[in-house]
Amino acid sequence: MEKRTVATQPIGGQKPGTSGLRKKTKVFMGPHYLENFVQSIWAGIGGAAGKSFVLGGDGRYFNEQAAQVILRMAAASGAKKIIVGQNALLSTPAASHLIRKRKTDGGIIMSASHNPGGIDEDFGVKFNIANGGPAPEEVTNRMFEATKTVTSYEILETQDVDLSTLGTRDLGGMEVEVVDPVEYYAELMEELFDFQKIRDLFAGGFTMKFDAMHAVTGPYAHEILERRLGAASGTVLNGIPKPDFGGGHPDPNPIWAKPLVDLVMGPDAPDFAAASDGDGDRNMILGRGIYVTPSDSLAVLAANAQLAPGYAGGLAGVARSMPTSRAVDLVAQAKGLECFETPTGWKFFGNLLDAGRATLCGEESAGTGSDHVREKDGLWAVLLWLNILAETRVSVKELMSRHWETYGRNYYSRHDYEAVDASRAEAMMNALLGKLADLPGAKFGVGVVESADEFAYDDPIDKSRSEHQGIRIIFEGGSRIVFRLSGTGTVGATLRVYLETYESNPERIHESADAALSGIISAAEEIAGIRAATGRMQPDVKT
Repeated sequence: MEKRTVATQPIGGQKPGTSGLRKKTKVFMGPHYLENFVQSIWAGIGGAAGKSFVLGGDGRYFNEQAAQVILRMAAASGAKKIIVGQNALLSTPAASHLIRKRKTDGGIIMSASHNPGGIDEDFGVKFNIANGGPAPEEVTNRMFEATKTVTSYEILETQDVDLSTLGTRDLGGMEVEVVDPVEYYAELMEELFDFQKIRDLFAGGFTMKFDAMHAVTGPYAHEILERRLGAASGTVLNGIPKPDFGGGHPDPNPIWAKPLVDLVMGPDAPDFAAASDGDGDRNMILGRGIYVTPSDSLAVLAANAQLAPGYAGGLAGVARSMPTSRAVDLVAQAKGLECFETPTGWKFFGNLLDAGRATLCGEESAGTGSDHVREKDGLWAVLLWLNILAETRVSVKELMSRHWETYGRNYYSRHDYEAVDASRAEAMMNALLGKLADLPGAKFGVGVVESADEFAYDDPIDKSRSEHQGIRIIFEGGSRIVFRLSGTGTVGATLRVYLETYESNPERIHESADAALSGIISAAEEIAGIRAATGRMQPDVKT
């Protein structure tokens, strides 16, 4: 076993986004690429010496090889201990919980979340800090600066560590503890939810399907849903994690999880269905004959969370990302709760959760979570839905109808234009910025523009300011368009257009979303010229 200092030089383009660094797998496999970024993580956090970390990933291609590199670099850099999931597996929320429970100095999560996996697809690495949440911008900025100046890294030359067997072993003086990736997380879920009430629900004939999409939540769902809660064998679909996610796209939405949507809309529909993504932090919720939008799901959970034991004392407040629909705002207003609007990226919720200002948080991109960890959590959301259904004993469709009758309905959709030429997308956004001052008072088919701005966020806890977070166009009566360039793709730019129309008339809350949103969709095209800018007649994905 020998410690080596390897000479290297900066590699361009290693700027972490809202969820770490994501690139094509072959890029990460290139000479020095992963090593440079890990060395920059150490630099960004003041070094690894004497510190302990959690390590795991979603099992995508290159996951185990990358884990071995990170272990050898951590040992060579003087880290005290690494807690790693068996076979290098850990869902993102489970990793967040483990960081918090074992009080480590942070953790490295290997995932590109909902992006496809495989040697020709995507890989990612991100660092979570000691509170269990994604590194804030000040930390990722230090990492990025370090990528520009890195000249060497240290690594042990040794055989791979056995990650298949639970227990503790030594690696160059660093302790490596291999743990069951599911155990700690499952125990936390039992503390938050009434498992007996949910067991009774299943025992009474309630049926469910959960699509793990050949991603990391398969083992978690098998253990919790089928073993601990007594759901029927076969409830979990695609439950074995695969390096390429079975050739699928592990994004839980009506496009990539279409077989599940078809099932709930068909004659043999289960009472309830759900799906999760590559690393387990996103979710899709469905009931017999109904798809629940992520924004509506957040609002329903906020309105009913007190039915679960972990939230019986009520909520301190709620928070949503700016593009998420304002459905949860209406719940907060009715219940007298603080409601925060933040930029996209779970790291922006961390301060609110740590300060006790918010209990539930959510993003329209299928992410919901609470203060139990500092990440969004797909299976947690499914279990909270199950707890609510077990208490109310109504169908998902009936629960949604009652919610809309109480609060009104925020019809909502996101249109994604993927792998768009970056320069054309940026030109469209810049042109929009130039129009903002003239838009208030302008009349379109959907109504009159009330306000138009580029969203900026002033953190109420640490007083930091985050600018350039997306363009908002708000109409009188509550309709809204948001334009944003996303940083989660690895090719070109992804333009996201968020469309929202509010309806308070009980007689009109059951219209089709396509009909209700047609006016706001036309206004978005008229204002921004999306087709001309993207070269697309329609979005690649609608959710």
